[in-house]
Amino acid sequence: MELETLLYETRDRVAIITLNRPERLNAINTAMSRELPLAWREVMRDPDVVCAILTGAGDRALCTGFDMHDFASGRTDVGDPAEAGSLSAVRFTALQNRCWKPVITAVNGMATGGGMHFVAGSDLVVAAEHAEFFENHVAVGMMSGLEPVSLLRRMPLEAVMRLSLLGGAERMSARRAHELGLVGDVLPADQVMPRALELAEKIARSSPAALMATKRSIWESLDHGLSAALENTWSIMREHTAHPDATEGPRAFAAKRAPAWRPVE
Repeated sequence: MELETLLYETRDRVAIITLNRPERLNAINTAMSRELPLAWREVMRDPDVVCAILTGAGDRALCTGFDMHDFASGRTDVGDPAEAGSLSAVRFTALQNRCWKPVITAVNGMATGGGMHFVAGSDLVVAAEHAEFFENHVAVGMMSGLEPVSLLRRMPLEAVMRLSLLGGAERMSARRAHELGLVGDVLPADQVMPRALELAEKIARSSPAALMATKRSIWESLDHGLSAALENTWSIMREHTAHPDATEGPRAFAAKRAPAWRPVE
């Protein structure tokens, strides 16, 4: 898989995707918008990958959203040209690509504008102490829309409104993001990736099929009321009982041996 704007590597059942435009603070240009779905497709395709980590190159930014230089020059062709102008063209995150393998986002600096998609759609978030979160859309004459609506799944309304309406005039610190539940760990910069890898390794010990079913049921529950969410979860649980891991786990536990998990194909 040849990529111009991303780095993709695998280590011990973990895929690491790095947004690699540090000279532009890892802003999303046309090429990156088209390569991200390819990367998430590879995560889902590879049976040896159980968990993924997303981060940004350098120490200044995770991602600063759409590249304003592209917009200023009239380039707004985001994503697949066949989906131009539709919500389907915005497929930056694992969640937007229906990639149900667990994802940890390692925030190594600023996350702003469209870069907040990666935080909003992540399963676990680890942030550097100097990381900052803000929404600057309204400050450059654009509507703050998809990101705050997604962030409402993770933070209180007032916190989302504060981000969206202040346009970056005030920025949310990593510590404040942790207080609000947006971030799980706040660490010195040099400890962020080691912690993300540690979490990924722990996640990858469990059944890949069970992890995917669990993630899917939790995220899909947010699209429904309680009764419908429980019905959907029950349906996913029934699907999972047909997978060999659902019987291998209890047998391994009873035999006091390590389980032999099957890869998801």
